[in-house]
Amino acid sequence: MKWTTSIFALAAFGLAACGGGESEEPAAPETAAPEMAAEEEPTPEVVDPVAGSVAHPDRPADDVEGDERRKPAETLGFIGLEPGMTVIDMEAGGGYFTELYSRVVGEGGKVYMQNPPSFDGFLGDALETRLGGERLGNVVVMRTNFDNLDAPDGSVDVVTWIQGPHELWFEVNGESLGDPEATFAEIARVLKPGGVFVAIDHRAAEGAGTEAGGTVHRIEEEIIRSYAEGAGLVFKSSADFLSNPDDPLTNSVFDPSIRGQTDQFVIAYGKPE
Repeated sequence: MKWTTSIFALAAFGLAACGGGESEEPAAPETAAPEMAAEEEPTPEVVDPVAGSVAHPDRPADDVEGDERRKPAETLGFIGLEPGMTVIDMEAGGGYFTELYSRVVGEGGKVYMQNPPSFDGFLGDALETRLGGERLGNVVVMRTNFDNLDAPDGSVDVVTWIQGPHELWFEVNGESLGDPEATFAEIARVLKPGGVFVAIDHRAAEGAGTEAGGTVHRIEEEIIRSYAEGAGLVFKSSADFLSNPDDPLTNSVFDPSIRGQTDQFVIAYGKPE
């Protein structure tokens, strides 16, 4: 019968479709390949700008020799410089601190290296040695007296004056280096709101008066405080890491018995925001 033939044909077709009649084991589910752990990026070493500045291999040997008495790490820590800042190094001399500032503020910052024009004879080739070959490319030389700072209003984050405010009462070849009141007004003018002024100087005995600045190169801390406050600056902090209670406070700072070991005050004032 045709119907019977069709049944057998369908059966044969089904067996062929099942692989010759032998049943297959069900396929095992595919197992996902284990994910490879992503390689962790090495954490870049963070170098503290102050430590990096003090330890920089390009610092002159004479600077490094002076570190023990000048305490650069403590000084920079007190000042609070950060990368990108603009700073005026008043009475920078040969640039001991200028170089340290330059390394801390980096390419995005600026350092004004200020000295009065009458210091040219004292400095000799110190500036060329310090800045020659564009070794400190973010440093700008400022040749002005203290009461005529060549910087725009409100453009500076920090002004420092290290071992220098007493020079306001010292004359070079009979000429003043700046009027005290006008000098502090200039410092306040160039500072940004919230900016900081740091003064470090050789301490004079109580009652020595401003004339000590022109004789023994010292000044009373209270005199500098009064001028800062008179310019509208506000006291922030002080430190004693440069103090020496054995200093008689009356010798010239160039006296061999005390040179490099003077008792120095360290104060910071801020410009109100």
